[in-house]
Amino acid sequence: MQTPADPQDRHEYPSHWEADVVLRDGGTARIRPITVDDAERLVSFYEQVSDESKYYRFFAPYPRLSAKDVHRFTHHDFVDRVGLAATIGGEFIATVRYDRIGADGTPASAPADEAEVAFLVQDAHQGRGVASALLEHIAAVARERGIRRFAAEVLPANTKMIKVFMDAGYTQKRSFEDGVVRLEFDLEPTDRSLAVQRAREQRAEARSVRRLLAPGSVAVIGVGRAPGGVGRSVLGNVRDAGFTGRLHAVNQAFPDDVKEVDGVPAHRSVRDIDGPVDLAVVAVPAEHVPEAVTECGEHGVQGLVVLAAGYAESGPDGRERQRALVRQARTYGMRIIGPNAFGIINTAAGVRLNASLAPEMPRPGRIGLFAQSGAIGIALLSRLHRRGGGVTGTTGVSTFVSSGNRADVSGNDVLQYWYDDPETDVVLMYLESIGNPRKFTRLARRTGAAKPLVVVQGAGQAPPGHAVRATRLPHATVSALLRQAGVIRVDTITELVDAGLLLARQPLPAGPRVAILGNSESLGLLTYDRCLAEGLRPARPLDLTTGASAADFHRALSRALADESCDAVVVTAIPTIGEGTLGDAELAEALRSAAEEVPGKPVLVVHVELGGLAEALSAAGRTAPKAAAPAPGTGGGAYPPPLSASLERGDPHRPAERLPTAVPAKLPYSRLIPAYPAAERAVRALAEAVKYAQWQREAAEPGKVPEFDDIDERGAAELIGGLLERGEGLAIGVEETCRLLGKYGIDVHRALPAPTPDAAVAAARDLGYPVALKATAPHLRHRADLGGVRLDLADEEQLRRAYEELSELFGPPEELRPVVQRMAPRGVDTVVRAVIDPAAGAVVSFGLAGAASQLLGDMAHRLVPVTDRDATSLVRSIRTAPLLFGWRGSAPVDTPALEELLLRVSRLVDDHPEVVAVTLEPVVVARQGVSVLGATVRLAPPPARDDLGPRTLPAY
Repeated sequence: MQTPADPQDRHEYPSHWEADVVLRDGGTARIRPITVDDAERLVSFYEQVSDESKYYRFFAPYPRLSAKDVHRFTHHDFVDRVGLAATIGGEFIATVRYDRIGADGTPASAPADEAEVAFLVQDAHQGRGVASALLEHIAAVARERGIRRFAAEVLPANTKMIKVFMDAGYTQKRSFEDGVVRLEFDLEPTDRSLAVQRAREQRAEARSVRRLLAPGSVAVIGVGRAPGGVGRSVLGNVRDAGFTGRLHAVNQAFPDDVKEVDGVPAHRSVRDIDGPVDLAVVAVPAEHVPEAVTECGEHGVQGLVVLAAGYAESGPDGRERQRALVRQARTYGMRIIGPNAFGIINTAAGVRLNASLAPEMPRPGRIGLFAQSGAIGIALLSRLHRRGGGVTGTTGVSTFVSSGNRADVSGNDVLQYWYDDPETDVVLMYLESIGNPRKFTRLARRTGAAKPLVVVQGAGQAPPGHAVRATRLPHATVSALLRQAGVIRVDTITELVDAGLLLARQPLPAGPRVAILGNSESLGLLTYDRCLAEGLRPARPLDLTTGASAADFHRALSRALADESCDAVVVTAIPTIGEGTLGDAELAEALRSAAEEVPGKPVLVVHVELGGLAEALSAAGRTAPKAAAPAPGTGGGAYPPPLSASLERGDPHRPAERLPTAVPAKLPYSRLIPAYPAAERAVRALAEAVKYAQWQREAAEPGKVPEFDDIDERGAAELIGGLLERGEGLAIGVEETCRLLGKYGIDVHRALPAPTPDAAVAAARDLGYPVALKATAPHLRHRADLGGVRLDLADEEQLRRAYEELSELFGPPEELRPVVQRMAPRGVDTVVRAVIDPAAGAVVSFGLAGAASQLLGDMAHRLVPVTDRDATSLVRSIRTAPLLFGWRGSAPVDTPALEELLLRVSRLVDDHPEVVAVTLEPVVVARQGVSVLGATVRLAPPPARDDLGPRTLPAY
């Protein structure tokens, strides 16, 4: 971190402005404030800029910077004058600065809210998106310092810089005067600027992962001289997979006369390699990794896979070692998978990379696979390899990433890559923790709209060593938010594979209606019961009897698929004994041919101990176009044996199998029918597909965030600003709470303090009878079951009697803290909450007040901003929702008014990030209208950066 020494600086060095960013080409750079210590770096940087670029910056020939220029460009007050630099290897590659100006264009201080901005990018780094990244960061800095508008003067010939400004997405004005283009633009983020920023983020992060997964050349560092060892094993795995690029073995202990190892060129150092190296697999002990990273950085290596352990997983010293590793790699613009990684795999024919500890390349296919743990990764690869096959091998893996400690490249980065990867149709992720749920849900929502995303989510904390904000939300709440983002959330590896195999080659069901047919009545009924339990709508099972022939199965499946009242079909099959019994190959052909007649509906098979059915169905794939012969080492051999007995045939917990079906010759892949050894597994996978299909249909028509004419956003902002002057973490008083909520059209019933019986009577006269008398002591608040509330008090006599009863039961008034409140119409008591989570962002929650939410946890949640569709589904998502809609003959309550209240609360916390917590309890929902009887609001200064801020990598 840099520390300015100039005594005239008005602010401390703003270290929170430092950030690592991914550039357009996938490389990284560091952005930080320029300080007085940067004079030599600035001069060196300027010397490497072309005369043309200098002319564009200063509008005249400007060969060198004067001492006065250097002083001006390195001395900032970090308020009215700010400079940022993008650096690689500690050296400047670009700079940007702003100077606050007044209405006359001369230097000014606050409250002036306009600034002039100017950029200079080294010619060698132009076209990498450096200026766009700097613009995002300098705009965030300016907003933090009260600047609302930038002005820039650009020569007409400087089209690259004009494009940077024009493409940013801000609201802007353009003019031309005296041969100069003047651009003025507001810095308030717009929908378009956010869309531009996130599109750039996706392209950059996807490209950074693509550089790792599709390198043109690979160096394995740490290859032992003798067979065995991690480095030598990985080298063999890369070679045997048939890697299409250049491969090098590196070990500083190689004798001078060793030129090859296992047929691979050998080198003592990465520096000795003639030509570029795109990816380095670092397989040396942790204490030797820094030296290897330095060599790679100096040689221009683009990315690293670090296999070594001994980092954050090993304790405090390891965490610091990991932080130093990431800082060192980012200094050179490199990205890291690991440390403690299992490795990466890309089965594409043009790459064939197995830079991992897996001894065999998995079958090529359409499933992208991500796991943090190497043990989980090998288990998933093993299951998919053993049960995803057939001659065509079309249910294998497209790419695989096991990130280990995910110190740098995370699941979010890989998800950015898979979003538009044409080789991946389904994404499977095993996440032991989610370090940034807010970003993950945003990416998942976008990915889910294009392809299925299936996730097993652990209950772990943020990855060790990361300086990221951990979520405070319960595990169940994060899971609920993931489902709303379109994530297919499952609980086990078995369910992950089951769902993935169904989604990889079967169409999505149009609805929950399921036909069941087979040759076992009991298995059909079991499947029927499981469908009901999963919320599906099954028809009564069709029993074909144990004597059913292949033709019987074909006819029954054809009829079921042709039935317009059917959305999916589950076929149940058991083995039969005797002459003329149904053979596996015959049944396979019957199911395949029938499914091909109506290809738009999914078909699943539940089979029990059909020893050869899966193999027969796979063999039946020979009627489909034959795939090209696998390259040496690409999956033709046997995979390691299963990790446990649960993988053995006949176990209901073994991986699901794949049954290929015939397709027209013009298609490159066979359509595959998944087969499951247990009904509950098949039905669970189908239920997840049904829910995902429904989410995808709804996501195609997203809801709207309504505008309310009576909202006073400016007045609320002024009120919040005044209240925050009292201090941080402020729980504001009752009057201020009512005023703030009133700015957003939320009326809170007044509760007048009643320290004496006479005060209670006076309050009742002011409010009007009937009234309620409530004890608000912390141990009695919202606990009507303890008797601290008296309702429907119609006159003074009843009020005084109630006051006396409460005092006798619970103590003197100073302990009770009694209040008097006007009676609200009878209805259903509910609770509405909003909280700002440091990682997930703003979340609105809803449930019924009392035991349902407090004891049973029956609460539903939505991310802010809540749309009208979100509000409607939120009210209906809790298990006790029937109480709102006339359960057992009761009168339905005004749910539209409740939904409007939820939308108003969402708008409040979305418009004002200073509002970090809101609780409305109880909210009585009557037949007409809602009554908010209690409310609390907590304020805090807004975070310096949020999801609307510039792109950054996790900090170290």
